[in-house]
Amino acid sequence: MDELAINGGSPVRGQPFPQWPQWDSNERKALEEVLDSGRWWSTQGRQVHAFESAWSEFCGVEETVAVTNGTHALEVALMGAGIGSADEVIVTDYTFVASASAVAYVNAVPVLVDIDPHTYCIDPDAVEAAIGPRTAAVIAVHLAGHPADLDRLTEICERRGLALIEDCAHAHGSTWKGRHVGGFGTAGTFSFQQSKLMTSGEGGAVVADSPEVAASIRSFSDCGRRPGEWFYSHYVLGGNYRMTEWQAAVLLGQLERFDDQNRRRNENALWLNEALAAIPGVYPQVRDARTTSQGYFCYVVRIDEDEFGAPRDLVRDALIAEGLSLTMSYPSVSSLDVFRDPASLAPRHRELEGWPDFPALDLPHSRAAAATTLWFNHKMLLGDRSDVEDVLTAVQKVQTGAGSIAQRS
Repeated sequence: MDELAINGGSPVRGQPFPQWPQWDSNERKALEEVLDSGRWWSTQGRQVHAFESAWSEFCGVEETVAVTNGTHALEVALMGAGIGSADEVIVTDYTFVASASAVAYVNAVPVLVDIDPHTYCIDPDAVEAAIGPRTAAVIAVHLAGHPADLDRLTEICERRGLALIEDCAHAHGSTWKGRHVGGFGTAGTFSFQQSKLMTSGEGGAVVADSPEVAASIRSFSDCGRRPGEWFYSHYVLGGNYRMTEWQAAVLLGQLERFDDQNRRRNENALWLNEALAAIPGVYPQVRDARTTSQGYFCYVVRIDEDEFGAPRDLVRDALIAEGLSLTMSYPSVSSLDVFRDPASLAPRHRELEGWPDFPALDLPHSRAAAATTLWFNHKMLLGDRSDVEDVLTAVQKVQTGAGSIAQRS
């Protein structure tokens, strides 16, 4: 057996994986055009409007509202759906903090529920069980690009009269039964932050099929204005969440190459799903047959520490030493300081009576996912077959030498 790189051996991979982000002369030319135009904000420019139209066509929806980032996208989506004070919003416990903090930010109460232990997406049975008299919405996070069970969730929300907000920050290009995510519910939100599958450094978007919901979202994101009215007329208490012309120009270039990137990620991930599953203790995220394309913001596997023979964190360190690119799993939301201490939510929530006791929640699948999963960077899926073969070789090597790294714990 070759000695593990973490123990002084040679790494499986000595060259970098494809870079991220990726760009070319198209983005450079578009940015120069914005610079030379002197119109750097969407009120006067053309790039944001062009991107909104292109993103709506890509997602198969009626309307897109381009905003500053994915967190703000969630906030204005909730406000546009009429969610506010005293409302409860059901959210998965296994997600980035913004999925839950956005609920608190609009003065509503996040109700955290557990996940499906195989897809890591919100459990529809847990959603159904958590619905109460104050429930107004459900946020479905498509974790690692895998769509939540949109059949069940849309049925539940329609039957119970709830808004469904799709958090698609990981899910650019993900489709459920051939249809792009984002357009199944009341609204869908996307992030274009640096690490995402399309990026302008920061940026976000909200998609909606209802013109009324989209108009409300646009007003909340543009200081409470309404299209066609006097610039200094303000109709609701909105904020300035507008995307800049610079971001939109970059995103239009990113969109041109996205289909090819998404195809490569899917082909390589499906190959890895089968190959890695043969290694003891390695369990790739299960892909539901109704998922016809997965965005793969990251490639997720669960490590069964007993079967693998070493703790998850040491496995991660050993794989990084072998030249692989991994990021950290999210912690469970209920374990975060901001939700462990209700006083942290002030001034949004000064009246804390009835606030959930988040640390006391029994959410075993969420806690287990946070403790046992590895998140491989999506740029590892952008190369050719030899690149993902290196991923397989590195995991096999580390599993074979698991005993030597287990001694480090």
